[in-house]
Amino acid sequence: MFTCIWFRSSLCYLFLLPFSWLYGLVSTLNRISYQHGWRKVYRFSVPIVIIGNVTIGGNGKTPMVLWLVEQLQYRGWKVGVVSRGYKGKSKHYPIVININTNSNECGDEPMLIWRRTGVLVAVSPKRADAVAALLRIQELDIIISDDGLQHYALFRDIEWVVVNSLFRFGNGCWLPAGPMRERMNRLHTVQAVIVNGSKEDRLAGEVLMQLYPSTVINMLTGESRSLNCLSNVVAIAGIGYPTQFFGTLKNYGVTPIRTISFSDHQIYYERMLTSLTKKNEILLMTEKDAVKCLDFARNNWWYVRMEVKINKIDTDSLLCAVENKIRYYKDYNSNI
Repeated sequence: MFTCIWFRSSLCYLFLLPFSWLYGLVSTLNRISYQHGWRKVYRFSVPIVIIGNVTIGGNGKTPMVLWLVEQLQYRGWKVGVVSRGYKGKSKHYPIVININTNSNECGDEPMLIWRRTGVLVAVSPKRADAVAALLRIQELDIIISDDGLQHYALFRDIEWVVVNSLFRFGNGCWLPAGPMRERMNRLHTVQAVIVNGSKEDRLAGEVLMQLYPSTVINMLTGESRSLNCLSNVVAIAGIGYPTQFFGTLKNYGVTPIRTISFSDHQIYYERMLTSLTKKNEILLMTEKDAVKCLDFARNNWWYVRMEVKINKIDTDSLLCAVENKIRYYKDYNSNI
């Protein structure tokens, strides 16, 4: 319902404007309280990179986190990741993810990052606690926060905002009348605006990222295949914008016989998914969905592994800024 109001020409948003103004007032006061030192901002001995957004959900920030982690790993840096762990429910925080951690405790996105990259990942609604937990375990060169642009209690050295080119900023209103967590002028204060889409969607000064399916992986056996090897596919997605996932499948040669959308961060149960396919049909899902289903996976269940592509010039520019910050901290710490 809200997406229809936010991204289409609907006057229904007018009824929600008073709530948006209240949201905007609280959001602005929160930011000012940290900027003026009225509330504590937590700083650490390593640089912090925030990869977030100014709108609600579905922009591609977690794939961008994965891209940055893997790029820095390739260059030999020791990386950690922190997250709020949205929809995760644990009796205690912070959680440092390990082999015994369940995605229901830590959330699906942190689990995905940990499984894909193997880096230390900590989860806490208070991200400073998550950072501290990582640094107690291992000396790190840099920590990346998956989301948290509006979590001003955590000091950040670099901020990247990811924008979904298909929806961008909708009607431009604060929640709930629109999709905005902060106003668009917030983009002028960040180090990079990264647009998730096609070349035609990029505006001047933006970095283009493109998502593509590199492979499909069997959830039971770990076997990898190319996407177009699959047939008789039933596709499901519990992400911000499921239709984008289904569109990607079609663009790469897979037309599902059925598509089923779930809510973002959907919790799955065995019976719920086994009933979706008939004999000789394949259940295909996103990697974010898959991490919640591994304990009861079937041999006809596969997930799509998505990768980020960024051109060399933009890649070099982004990584140069990050690595310069790492070196700055190392020099500073060595002189203390």
